[in-house]
Amino acid sequence: MKILVTGSAGFIGSHTATAVLRRGDEVVGLDDFNDFYSPEVKEWNVHEIENEFPRSFRMVRGDIRDESLVPDLFQKEKFDKVCHLAARAGVRPSIADPRLYHEVNVMGTLNLLEASRRFGVKNFVFASSSSVYGECRESLFREDLKLDRPISPYAATKKANENLAYTYSHLFGLPTIGLRFFTVYGPSGRPDMAPFLFTKWISEETPVRRFGDGTSSRDYTFVDDIVSGVLSAIDLDAKHEIFNLGNSDPHELRELIAIVEEILGKKAVTQEFPHQPGDVSRTAADISHAQKLLGYSPKVSLRNGMEGFISWYLEHRELYRK
Repeated sequence: MKILVTGSAGFIGSHTATAVLRRGDEVVGLDDFNDFYSPEVKEWNVHEIENEFPRSFRMVRGDIRDESLVPDLFQKEKFDKVCHLAARAGVRPSIADPRLYHEVNVMGTLNLLEASRRFGVKNFVFASSSSVYGECRESLFREDLKLDRPISPYAATKKANENLAYTYSHLFGLPTIGLRFFTVYGPSGRPDMAPFLFTKWISEETPVRRFGDGTSSRDYTFVDDIVSGVLSAIDLDAKHEIFNLGNSDPHELRELIAIVEEILGKKAVTQEFPHQPGDVSRTAADISHAQKLLGYSPKVSLRNGMEGFISWYLEHRELYRK
């Protein structure tokens, strides 16, 4: 198959593109290399892919909002399937610039959906987020819960994407599959997320900025487990589905800090700050739906995943200083 992977220079996108290529498919990547974090990291990601797959991978530098580039690309490449992972990510930055998040996440997704409809794409898989659940009080977050109270612009854009995807499936028969990712971490990870930040601060022996009392919890999920779910979604024959992709094993923030301390052999100096607007107190994925239809089965514990990430970080941290 020929598959379009948007956001292919980023964290989850680069891992996904590599996995798709390793199983023998052809990938066209689309990414704008924006400066949300160092473009040097994204250039490194793409360089690694191009070195391994010089014939079956092609990188297109462009914006998913571009209303001429996107349909032209679809017309030229005749994609079998789309894996849409490009987005403006992060809760707090979305509060600072909600217009940008709406334009990229909603209008960009709409642009891709419309091109997919016009050019007969067989499956449109896209990244949603656990943030759509807001301050959910259920012990485990199920896909069939009523979700009408997002607490950040980022969360609102992700729920809007789910609504748009359903509409395109209903009206036009475009198969769409949304994947609600739960706090993904791992090699080449985003530098604004807690697993990365705590590793950086503790390794450098600088104060750890902890928001709240450390009891907030997240369903941290290693990137390899996430990618396994993405690949299964790409292959699934379905009209429209939404899946949680998490680890179903939440850990408190203070537990994550303790794990990093133990692996690095250094003690954190913690500075406590107030809880931040837009941040939820906990996430916890019910993955039974993904287990049943995708065969999804996360295998990497937080301890083992952080050992792998920290080893990668210590070898590559200079990338993030450019």
